[in-house]
Amino acid sequence: MSFLTLTDVAKSFGELQAVADVNLSVEKGEFVSLLGPSGCGKTTTLQMIAGFLETTRGRIALDGSDITHMKPNRRGLGVVFQSYALFPHMSVADNVGFGLEMRNVDKAERKERVREALSLVRLDQLAHRFPRELSGGQRQRVAIARAIVIAPPVLLLDEPMSNLDAKLREDMQFELRGIQRKIGTTTIMVTHDQSEALSISDRVVVMEAGRITQIDTPYEAYERPENRFVSQFIGKANMLPGKVIARDGEAIRVDLGHDLCETGRTAQLPTRERMLGVGDAVTLCIRPEKLRLCAPDAGRVPATVTSRFFLGSQWLYRLDSRLGEVLVCCQNEGNEPLPEGAAVGVDWSSEAIRFIQRDAHHG
Repeated sequence: MSFLTLTDVAKSFGELQAVADVNLSVEKGEFVSLLGPSGCGKTTTLQMIAGFLETTRGRIALDGSDITHMKPNRRGLGVVFQSYALFPHMSVADNVGFGLEMRNVDKAERKERVREALSLVRLDQLAHRFPRELSGGQRQRVAIARAIVIAPPVLLLDEPMSNLDAKLREDMQFELRGIQRKIGTTTIMVTHDQSEALSISDRVVVMEAGRITQIDTPYEAYERPENRFVSQFIGKANMLPGKVIARDGEAIRVDLGHDLCETGRTAQLPTRERMLGVGDAVTLCIRPEKLRLCAPDAGRVPATVTSRFFLGSQWLYRLDSRLGEVLVCCQNEGNEPLPEGAAVGVDWSSEAIRFIQRDAHHG
């Protein structure tokens, strides 16, 4: 049995259905991220788990016990808010120990547990300071220490790094994951930052319009997106519409309008690919870094560079081709980049191709 389960959980605000029929099972010690754009229902889902919002319907169970209608303080969950919500008039040590004091933990034990929590987040030397005397990253670590000091069965993180600058945010991602691994607490994080979710999660739960669209490991969600939304929300993707014109076992030949494309033979095609037949309309997804630039008379498709963007470790090229606009991402190896207007060829490995579901919503 999973440690935390949500069964058909939904939340409506009048006519607006913010969350619809969410089903999720989280294992003990797992780090799961709820990922999606603003308004997709991820924060609402987290607040229902925490007990800050009542469910409209559905069931939430923790370690086999139904907590659907239990008050937040009875659930004993650790929560780190987007704003950190530290008490400005309390020292770091008093902020961290507040939850223990509310639980009537005696002073000696409280002091020791606060010391251990602050040591874990590497703030034991700043116990006497006040929040206003700390940096953003230090305040975040105080909020994490305050949440974990009560030894919660589940740690809930609501956009915990959104107030940090880009460099600190990246550093804190790995810091947070390191802390979570040390204490082994089941953790659910809400974020709209794809790189954040992919880099530190065991699994990602991608949400769109109040519904879960895919639950997978970060690698599988990126490499095998199940629909157009996931493929374009997690990373960049070239979406190429086509039609199946032939297939031989697990090799599928697709007409892309001006060019032909044959998929590779894989160990096992996903169900939706095994069911494809000749004449079926499909959408192919190819990640920009899976495309290769070559000489204009080589490769599968000729193209022209229309713009380029320097990303530090990579160059991102926007190309005009017979297939339409195509994005290509190349490693920056220190060579002079291609100029705008340059003629190039585009090539790719058959194994880089992914099939995307075509549904009524996205066409």
